[in-house]
Amino acid sequence: MTALAWLSVAVFLGAYALIATERIHRVASALGGAGIMLVIHASDAEAAFFSSETGVDWNVIFLLLGMMVIVGVLKQTGVFEYLAIWAAKRARGRPFRLMVLLVVITALASALLDNVTTVLLIAPVTFLVCERLALPVVPFLIAEALASNIGGAATLVGDPPNIIIASRGGLTFNDFLAHMAPMIVILMVVFVGLCRIMFRKAFVYDPERAAGIMQLNEREAIADRTLLWQSLVVLALVMAAFVLHPVLHYEPSVVAILGAGILVAATKVTTGQALAEVEWPTLVFFMGLFVMVGALVETGVIGQISQAAVGATEGRLGLTAIGLLWASAGISAIVDNIPYVATMSPIVADLVQANGGHDHAQVLWWALAFGADLGGNATAVGAAANVVIIGIAARNRTPISFWEFTRYGLIVAFVTVALVTPYLWLRYLM
Repeated sequence: MTALAWLSVAVFLGAYALIATERIHRVASALGGAGIMLVIHASDAEAAFFSSETGVDWNVIFLLLGMMVIVGVLKQTGVFEYLAIWAAKRARGRPFRLMVLLVVITALASALLDNVTTVLLIAPVTFLVCERLALPVVPFLIAEALASNIGGAATLVGDPPNIIIASRGGLTFNDFLAHMAPMIVILMVVFVGLCRIMFRKAFVYDPERAAGIMQLNEREAIADRTLLWQSLVVLALVMAAFVLHPVLHYEPSVVAILGAGILVAATKVTTGQALAEVEWPTLVFFMGLFVMVGALVETGVIGQISQAAVGATEGRLGLTAIGLLWASAGISAIVDNIPYVATMSPIVADLVQANGGHDHAQVLWWALAFGADLGGNATAVGAAANVVIIGIAARNRTPISFWEFTRYGLIVAFVTVALVTPYLWLRYLM
């Protein structure tokens, strides 16, 4: 690597260390790292702000902004209080049952929507129900972030890297359902078991609070029925457009911004009220992170790492697939999986063709998808859903530290990727 490449690696590792140790606020660390990357010319304005491969992913930023506005309007209707009481009553106040209900809902919703939208919708419910039952909210939030990344891997629209893979590999929505979804169902069953073990200290049952919850009428929580119906109609249209992305060809970011604009314009909610719920620090953190990772792509660092990982397999399909799975999981735990997949997908396309392009060679696409999607669970900054959950927790004065999230995420990422390994081998390589 060039001297500039090594210098960019040093800047990234320094910023990452500050984020991990929380010596400096994560937003300041990300912005500082991004600024230094521009100063040393590891990136420039063109690459940082306008490139689709090495710049800020404005689709992600505006998708988040639009959904945050929609969620902010929904919050004023009382619907989250309604859902919190409903979920607690369904679980009969039992903490573990409640967590299972919430993570399953999160995983299913993430398969149909993007996982970031899902955690934006489920987090307010979680705060309310945990407050009602006097439960620690952090374990529930972490479990939901992890579940969203697992569930999002099941479909083409569930996680942004899947869209990139589908485009490059010529794969369809049904391909993802057939090849990814069956294993994701198994992983979710295992994940529920892991939750029972990892978060067991949080499952303290309070009979009095549970009895109090059972006496509540969730319908009384709705504060504005007209605004609720207006919001639900817009949200339903936005969700439908997300699902129909392969047909409509509208980017999720465009759909989210249009939905937010229509909702604010058509209701009595003011612009100030709508924007008050936006997690601005989270959006800025993503911008800084995108610029830093883009600089690593620009200087060739990520490309060299990817090629070295593939080269180490010596052209053998089975070894290449398993190596690609674990390398993708490892790298996606450290850097955002979107630029990684964008960088790696041309290499995988060449490898598929080098192996004749037959059905067995398609295992390389599934290895890349599983590794990138599941590896994002390993650390607090490995996936967009993780960062959003941490931002929401901080806003509600229940901060989640980098290592508090990561100590659970590493376990889940390792176990799920380990289970995918024999799945790929037995289904495609035997």
